[in-house]
Amino acid sequence: MVPICRQMATSYNAGIPILQTLKLLGGQTSHRRAQRVFLEMHHAIKNGSGLGEAAQVQEKYLPRYFIDLLSAGETGGKLDIMLRDLADYYEDRLRMRRDILQAISYPVFILLPIAYFLGSFALMLVSRLDMSGGGGFNFGDYIQDYMFFQMRMMVFFALIFGVVVVLSRYGIFPWIWGWVATFVWPLAPITRKLALSRFFRSMALLVGAGVDLKKCIVNGAAITANPYMQRDLLQAVPGVVQGKTLVEAFSVTRSLTPLAREMLLVGEQSGELEIAMMKVSQYHHEEATHAVNRGVKVLGVVIMLTVAIMVGFFIISFYSQLYSNLLNF
Repeated sequence: MVPICRQMATSYNAGIPILQTLKLLGGQTSHRRAQRVFLEMHHAIKNGSGLGEAAQVQEKYLPRYFIDLLSAGETGGKLDIMLRDLADYYEDRLRMRRDILQAISYPVFILLPIAYFLGSFALMLVSRLDMSGGGGFNFGDYIQDYMFFQMRMMVFFALIFGVVVVLSRYGIFPWIWGWVATFVWPLAPITRKLALSRFFRSMALLVGAGVDLKKCIVNGAAITANPYMQRDLLQAVPGVVQGKTLVEAFSVTRSLTPLAREMLLVGEQSGELEIAMMKVSQYHHEEATHAVNRGVKVLGVVIMLTVAIMVGFFIISFYSQLYSNLLNF
């Protein structure tokens, strides 16, 4: 989505017709499904459909947020603004995701596997050593047994992965992971601030485009990508339908921070709701960035301690078994 939105925004600002832009996007990507999506959108617009209508047909493959903002931008005459905001939004998400992966990749993908494989290899090896000198140890047989052990472990992990996939297909796993991410520290502050940042940013863009408030809340809540926060934020919809102000409608929710409620009040009273919500989004995004930095440091320390405990356990177990064999000998 990052290159797609950035190329669309750049092409639009350069005065390139949207038909030519979609054709270029379809020709530049190597993904066959993406090629078909852009070419079908190109043909739909060529046959008289609007950009939003053409994107709506591809809702199975395009994000709901992307489709709604394209439609709102086209209807409100702010397509260039929407495209730039979409590009910035997806670039911010990608940048933060890369920072998190970069911070945890070394301990997670290097230290933990090394500690596990070398530790299990050493423990199994010392348990098979024959100190009596009878020549009962065969290294080739040991390697074969060790490979069978690792194959059984791979099957075990594959079964866990399969369970996660099945739970995801039935919509259960997002609720499980959502609970951990929403209520367990240090993930909770990061998840909440990011979700609120996404929510208010989408609300600001949709409100600025003239979209109905009810639809703004529904779509903004879906952008949080958190079922618990989405359910909480959607409690404001009945109040909006009844004609209440946003401050009154969101009074029944627990996700909003005091600052967000104050800014909503200021935005409604001043008539600059879009600007107020964008400020709230920026503030929460900065808070989320700081929370990510703190959380990554804490997570790095936790992983390093876990690796240290594993290594210590393997060393103690190794020498305990070794000394036990020597004493028996």
